[in-house]
Amino acid sequence: MSGSPRSAVLPGLLVVDKPSGMTSHDVVSRVRRIMGTRKVGHAGTLDPMATGVLVLGLERATKLLGHLALDTKAYLATVRLGSATSTDDAEGEVLSSTDASGVADEAVYSGIAELTGELEQVPSAVSAVKVNGRRAYELARSGESVELAARPVTVSRFDALALRRGDETVEIDALVECSSGTYVRALARDLGEALGVGGHLGELRRTRVGPFGLGTAHTLERLEERPELSMGLDDAVATAFPRVDVDAAAVTALLHGRTIPAANVLGTYGVFGPDGSPVVLAKDGGRTAKSVLVLKP
Repeated sequence: MSGSPRSAVLPGLLVVDKPSGMTSHDVVSRVRRIMGTRKVGHAGTLDPMATGVLVLGLERATKLLGHLALDTKAYLATVRLGSATSTDDAEGEVLSSTDASGVADEAVYSGIAELTGELEQVPSAVSAVKVNGRRAYELARSGESVELAARPVTVSRFDALALRRGDETVEIDALVECSSGTYVRALARDLGEALGVGGHLGELRRTRVGPFGLGTAHTLERLEERPELSMGLDDAVATAFPRVDVDAAAVTALLHGRTIPAANVLGTYGVFGPDGSPVVLAKDGGRTAKSVLVLKP
């Protein structure tokens, strides 16, 4: 006798509090098993050593992932001064060690201030930046020399929360809020270089990606006990995109590939019908708007 059929998996977003030591793909594989669906994708990766917010889409909500404006991120980080590593984090080979005990608190604060605002940042050699079609980390780990160009990033906050001093080291607990594409381990590296003692990232916890924070995140252990979404498709669209409400005629037009008058909203927005549910994601183009993703099944 066959077992009872599995109930249908609803579309939506799942915010996972990723544990250290797992890749983002590892988390996706685990969630596929827990939630009973192959249709799981992630909106940007998180390094294996890092913990915290990883946004996943399930079922039809996987189509949302490429449209999410996850352009700001927040982290709690521990920067270790006194040694530089090959990966700019604690998992790399130590390249140099310098006594950091003589670095004054004021110098640390000044160095952090210099790394706040609009910056030209050179990504870590083991970043996911592509070089001639290959990821930088693939080249670095195969022993090839990697030289990456600086790129513009924005660090809106880089605040030292606590300083701890060892015999020859200084550890800084910091809050970082930055644009997408900013490497926190590169901030640690650059701070150490500026202070003349070397530095690397000791720990990293992502607390927010765009509008998604730890408040809606589930641990994998909790998911095992109670498999459920962080938010369904309707709430996900309402949370992640500006909202525009339209009448039934506009809904019909959009669902048939026609345009409607522009909403004068910058970027992608959710179009909601008279019943309060999202119909499409749309973008303005001049005086009209058109669908970029149909949400109705």
